[in-house]
Amino acid sequence: CVLVIIVPLPAPVLDLLLAANITAAILMLLTTITVRTPLEFSVFPTLLLATTLSRLVLNVASTRLILTRAGEDGLAAAGGVIRGFGQFVTGDNLVVGLIIFVILIVIQFVVITKGATRISEVAARFALDGMPGRQMAIDADLNAGLIDQHEAQQRRGAITQQADFYGAMDGASKFVRGDAIAGIVITLTNILGGLVIGVFQSGLSIAEAGSRFTTLTIGDGLVSQLPALLISLAAGLLVTRSTQHVELSNEFLRQLFHRPQTLAVAAVFLGVLVLTNLPKLPLLAIGGGCVGLSLLLSRQQREQQAARAAAAAASEKPKAATEERIEQYLHVDPLELEIGVG
Repeated sequence: CVLVIIVPLPAPVLDLLLAANITAAILMLLTTITVRTPLEFSVFPTLLLATTLSRLVLNVASTRLILTRAGEDGLAAAGGVIRGFGQFVTGDNLVVGLIIFVILIVIQFVVITKGATRISEVAARFALDGMPGRQMAIDADLNAGLIDQHEAQQRRGAITQQADFYGAMDGASKFVRGDAIAGIVITLTNILGGLVIGVFQSGLSIAEAGSRFTTLTIGDGLVSQLPALLISLAAGLLVTRSTQHVELSNEFLRQLFHRPQTLAVAAVFLGVLVLTNLPKLPLLAIGGGCVGLSLLLSRQQREQQAARAAAAAASEKPKAATEERIEQYLHVDPLELEIGVG
């Protein structure tokens, strides 16, 4: 990291590192969704700190390339990744691209980062406050003989690990918030510094310098804020997970579509909206999907209930009568015969 800050990076190397940063953010989000408990991804706070630091270092490297080479090399100064993001978002209208970038910054800083930080604080507080009661419950189960010493040690270790994890998440979330603030400062620095360098050192006009440096700044900001947005979302999902050993996707689908009646009510609501001047095709398509899914889930639930009822009836059938012997109704005295010498 120190070498990246001191030594200027070539544009191809910066492209490779930026692509790796985006890939790491996607992997962290997908891993967060697929883990069964938060403790299965206990290294997340460390990864959060590492990715935040690497993202800031890459911001410094890209800022150096933008401010030193954009006047001569144009949009290719900071590599293909930043140029591609900047041109894709801005298109033919630089103002639209800048507005989209500002909206993304607001979502990242105000909504996701602030919410994840607050959730981490509350989770850490409850985890620490609940430790004495959980320890006493484990001791009570051990004294009652419900668990052995080995299982008691495992439960105590899990409680300690959970408290350490949420405490680390509480601290790591502050880095995410600081990263968002640093992204805003770097963006303003790139735009203002680029205008000054482009006009007074590179001899560009104000319009040309503003277009060139603003496009690169938007691309740099998007390349930086997109992974930050994904990682902040992963942090929020991880700290809001329950301690049940279930995957988030399976539990999400099970709880959301557990009651077909809610889908039917949603379909009725969409049907009422069809009577307004709203576009009818999307409403009819989604409403029809809700109706079909409601009927399908209702049929599946009826089949499951019928299967459970049949299984319960089969288990309650009287056992086949065993063959009765006549000796059960007669009192027969035992007779013993010994044959031998003497």
